[in-house]
Amino acid sequence: MNILGISCFYHDSAAALVRDGEIIAAAQEERFSRKKHDFNFPVQSIEWCLKQAGISARELDLVCFYEKPFLKFERILETSLAVSPRGISQFIQAMPLWLKQKLWTPDIIRKELGYDGKVLFFEHHESHAASAFYPSPFKEAAFLTMDGVGEHDTASFGIGRGNDIEILYTLKFPHSLGLLYSAFTYYTGFKVNSGEYKLMGLAPYGLPKYTQIILDELIDLKDDGSFKLNMRYFGFCDSLKMINLRFEKLFGAAARRPETRITAIYMDVAASIQKITEEIMLRMSRQAHKVTGLDRLCLAGGVALNCVGNGRILRDGPFREVWVQPAAGDAGGALGAALLAWYKYAGNERVADGINDTQKASLLGPGFSPQDIEDFLIKRGAPYRKMQYSEIPGAVSELLARQKVIGWFQGRMEFGPRALGARSIIGDARSSEMQSKMNLKIKFRESFRPFAPSVLLDTAPEWFELNSSSPYMLLTAPVAVSKRVIQDSVESSLAGFDKLKIKRSLIPAVTHVDYSARVQTVKKDDNPLYYDLILKFYALTGCPVIINTSFNVRGEPLVCSPQQAFACFMRTEMDYLVMENIFLDKREQVVQPKDSAWQKEFELD
Repeated sequence: MNILGISCFYHDSAAALVRDGEIIAAAQEERFSRKKHDFNFPVQSIEWCLKQAGISARELDLVCFYEKPFLKFERILETSLAVSPRGISQFIQAMPLWLKQKLWTPDIIRKELGYDGKVLFFEHHESHAASAFYPSPFKEAAFLTMDGVGEHDTASFGIGRGNDIEILYTLKFPHSLGLLYSAFTYYTGFKVNSGEYKLMGLAPYGLPKYTQIILDELIDLKDDGSFKLNMRYFGFCDSLKMINLRFEKLFGAAARRPETRITAIYMDVAASIQKITEEIMLRMSRQAHKVTGLDRLCLAGGVALNCVGNGRILRDGPFREVWVQPAAGDAGGALGAALLAWYKYAGNERVADGINDTQKASLLGPGFSPQDIEDFLIKRGAPYRKMQYSEIPGAVSELLARQKVIGWFQGRMEFGPRALGARSIIGDARSSEMQSKMNLKIKFRESFRPFAPSVLLDTAPEWFELNSSSPYMLLTAPVAVSKRVIQDSVESSLAGFDKLKIKRSLIPAVTHVDYSARVQTVKKDDNPLYYDLILKFYALTGCPVIINTSFNVRGEPLVCSPQQAFACFMRTEMDYLVMENIFLDKREQVVQPKDSAWQKEFELD
């Protein structure tokens, strides 16, 4: 039984194909279209999923959509009527897309696919819950979903047991943790639905001076994690902005303009809303535990990408184990919808062993053979050499130890926003200069942004205060005290980005200013070559930790194809590129003139 799941028309469109309960393929449309957070109908993702499964659209048994468009439209109409005549400009701007596209989703699906079979529509948070529970290793678990808004719901929790999920409680629009966090994303000068992780990364540079103002003026927070927003300060119901002038006056400064200098007030505001967000996440998780009585928790929804909050739930919450869907945002809804159809709709049995998930390390996207890569490089006239796969870990670990930065392109692409060792840029975590070098010369992004460590699973407790696996880089943990370099006297005299000047640990390139790290634990069964690379680096240096950041530059999606990987390699100061068993040295490459015909063709790839 072949089931296709689809999510689109808001942000992070994606497709996923499930066959007899097994996840065969899943990918975001942005990886093919090269439009970051592409929201359009995922034509290319669907085409690739069908190709990977070896079937045509006519051979699909079911097609599933991750939410119910008519319920969402109903909420928009209700909101517009409630705030009228304010909000007319927002309503007028939204209507053409709804009337021309979103309300016709069933017809668009059939037309684009050439499919005349059954199409199922599930509710948004039900799809999130399914994406969290069904691939998890747990036979039964509580689930908690948190995001901006689905149809009417902004958060939910309930129980997953066997092949069934049941939502017990929901929080309703406009009272939304995701929209609250996005409002502060906007205020601090980052892009909504894209820059929330920048806000999270900025928070440790500030002091949470404004938490009481937020609690007194913006949000009425209850002990069970439910809350109401004071809509006098927000604009997302009746304007084209997330906030209004009252919000700006509350903090005594106008919203920061993008790309301008980040001053102390925005750091302090970031620290404050991050602290509030973590508290809400903790209270919601405690309520879910209290109501369900279960010791395991599954998380999904865009807020579940807040790895600092996830780490707090694991360390300070009541659950023994926590599993987070790696494609926690809307992209994961495509997978959740397909799994809902197989388990809940079709009533098929679900088998879980309590240890291993069925997400396949989230390596669910396209892969390319060495021959595919070689054909491309020959066409481009790019010098390269081939190696035996067994030689790669030793050769690359030696380069890392010499402070070289390497593009790592191996196997199937990751599903979700995190690079997990398939489409990664890697470096030496022991280097004090590596964070700044990789941010400014390779990623072309803000120098304050932290990098994540990949660490061998068995050695993780020695280097981080983490007693569980974190395969999807969605948990933040403190660096172990034994690996820290304490400089309290120097630290106390520094503020803001000056804190970057301090070496805080034996792995400074992945240690944030609050001594935390967004950890990825690596298991040999999940990614053998990547594991062997880190193991060789460990044997060479005594350190089982390397930098792992996504293979892309600022403003672009993760690379998918060899062409895109080579383009990124050539446009940055990466030293080497390893694609499968093919090795490229930047010093040997010929840099083409930017206005040449070759370059124009190259950019189109």
